[in-house]
Amino acid sequence: MIRASVAGASGYAGGELLRLLSAHPAIDVGPVAAGSRAGERVGSVHPNLAGLADRELVATDAEVLSDADVVFLALPHGESAALVDSLPVGLPVVDLGADFRLSDAAAWQRYYGGDHAGTWTYGLPELPGARASIAASTRVANPGCYATAVALALAPVLAAGLAEPADVVVVAASGTSGAGRKASDALLATQVMGSMSAYKVGGVHQHTPEMEQSLTAAAGRPVTLSFTPLLAPMPRGIVATCTAIAAPGCTAEAVRSALHDAYDDEPFVHVLADGDWPLTGSVSGSNSVHLQCAVDAHSGRVVVVSAIDNLGKGAAGQALQNANLILGLDEASGLTVNGVAP
Repeated sequence: MIRASVAGASGYAGGELLRLLSAHPAIDVGPVAAGSRAGERVGSVHPNLAGLADRELVATDAEVLSDADVVFLALPHGESAALVDSLPVGLPVVDLGADFRLSDAAAWQRYYGGDHAGTWTYGLPELPGARASIAASTRVANPGCYATAVALALAPVLAAGLAEPADVVVVAASGTSGAGRKASDALLATQVMGSMSAYKVGGVHQHTPEMEQSLTAAAGRPVTLSFTPLLAPMPRGIVATCTAIAAPGCTAEAVRSALHDAYDDEPFVHVLADGDWPLTGSVSGSNSVHLQCAVDAHSGRVVVVSAIDNLGKGAAGQALQNANLILGLDEASGLTVNGVAP
């Protein structure tokens, strides 16, 4: 069996990763680290993980984590780089944080601050050429949740020349788990229940340069994106409404054809039947992406709506998908396309 270690296991993404790994047919869970909660039992932090309940969370130590065949880092942004320097060079690592996603050091400094740690292979297998690059890599940067939903929605449309790259607008709502597990007044149940709110408005959300990076590569021209995130009163899930000015002659049929051409052979991306629109509940607990499209003739804009589980395809599920590719396993091993409902 392949042995996996996890750093940042006390967070929501780390917990979801442990859930997926514990059911993987070819991977065993090795060292499980959680800095400030070291010494606690997994079951006290993640009561849903009955099969791992008596495992002890250990300190985040590179030597301990190295006792594995693959390492997952589910750490806060900016913390992975220092730890990676102490891991063996050839040891496969999938980083769920943002440290190595961006190729532009200036963009990192603007949105995250501090020194840029470098750039790893970007782990979104469904983008053109990405799957082979991931499989040939030992260090993979897992994409952000919003960035995953947006890139998969718009990359085929821009690549086909059906939309203009200079005016892309995205409004996306995420469940509260997307904000992490740290206590915050804004995430109190009394603040969230029965209410929605925008946050990080005005182009300041940290996933903006990551989205522009992926979409620029797809379009072959610079993409300018306006992104407004919303906090939704639900634990998990993202629904993203992605729009761009339609190119001359663009039709809904052409957009749908571009999506089908890109994804019909993909195990986790599903273009829904005409008239069906993505629901966060339909992808909950899965590694799936649901897509639907339209052309707004009134405003002259292409519209693609996507739904993902922010902890699944937006984080832990995608990390496991990437690890499967690195390790030469079936890409879908340990993952499901089916959501949990109701």
